[in-house]
Amino acid sequence: MGYAQLVIGPAGSGKSTYCSSLYQHCEASRRTMHVVNLDPAAENFDYPVAMDIRELISLDDVMEELGLGPNGGLMYCMEQLEENLDDWFAEELDNYLDDDYLVFDCPGQIELYSHAPVLRNFVEHLKRKNFNVCAVYLLDSQFMTDVTKFISGCMASLSAMVHLELPHVNILSKMDLVTNKKDLEEFLDPEPPFLLSELNQRMAPQFAKLNKALIELVNDYSMVTFIPLDLRKESSIHYVLAQIDNCIQYGEDADVKVKDFDPPEEDE
Repeated sequence: MGYAQLVIGPAGSGKSTYCSSLYQHCEASRRTMHVVNLDPAAENFDYPVAMDIRELISLDDVMEELGLGPNGGLMYCMEQLEENLDDWFAEELDNYLDDDYLVFDCPGQIELYSHAPVLRNFVEHLKRKNFNVCAVYLLDSQFMTDVTKFISGCMASLSAMVHLELPHVNILSKMDLVTNKKDLEEFLDPEPPFLLSELNQRMAPQFAKLNKALIELVNDYSMVTFIPLDLRKESSIHYVLAQIDNCIQYGEDADVKVKDFDPPEEDE
């Protein structure tokens, strides 16, 4: 049984920074994890790259050879990854043991998580390879300034949740950059009546029924809970990782490794 995080979210939400901090945290706690780059446009990394989609295809090459723009080129790259799941990716995945922990650093194009089939098929491939997978959706905390933006973020996250059909953890990233954290507290675990009241105050009266339907939808899918992540605090990273580990049942069926309990050598 392998374990995997699929780190997704809008561009600029801090996905690569999250992966880097998570790797450093695990390294400090002597826990093994591997970070995989699935962004064909990425250039610099603050973590060792275990697998890199750019070894298969890069965005620069696609844009130059096919004359595509950044978004069209990236979608082409991801489609090439999908076509090579049983070839290039399968060979790369064979280098890792059954109980390895992989973190996939994904691109920020929202259509990959909302309706394009690429990542869904990628997830199905991981499941066939006996991986437990969890989607980790990052949303910039500085985006959450009022209830309308909060609901917008919830809808985007819910779209990814329904499309990918995975256990889902929502994270408010960049909490270390928020100057007034009290402004965010009401959105971390808000009550539906509070959200509905705030939404009705900001929207025209004719949207009252729509507002009620949106809040009920968010509440029915338990989408009103976001975990704040402050990368300056090891306790914050540890808490987020514990929530994700619980989702993918990390370590629950781990085999006892005899080498961890080798008896001490006797003195001659």
